[in-house]
Amino acid sequence: MNWIILVLAGLLETAFTFCLGKAQAVSGTTAYGWYTALVIAMAFSLGLLMKAAQTIPIGTAYTVWTGIGTVCTVLVGIFVFKDPVNTWRIIFITLLIGSIIGLKVVGE
Repeated sequence: MNWIILVLAGLLETAFTFCLGKAQAVSGTTAYGWYTALVIAMAFSLGLLMKAAQTIPIGTAYTVWTGIGTVCTVLVGIFVFKDPVNTWRIIFITLLIGSIIGLKVVGE
């Protein structure tokens, strides 16, 4: 169950970075809404990380949390913000995903 909580925490980290990107792209009162969503997403993300770390070793939990956030943020960047895509980015994202899965497998 705590692995599911950890995955959700990583996805909320992605929501945090998505909100950051959107807030930087707009101005005025619209930006305040994105910044508010950013703070809420980060608070919930950290809260869920702390919950998951009660039964998952903190080093593993933190690595998986940042890995999920990184992979998903790169994908959001590519598909939403039109960040450039090249072979090396795909290779290293794939390696990161494999590393996250490996941590889950050896952590049991």
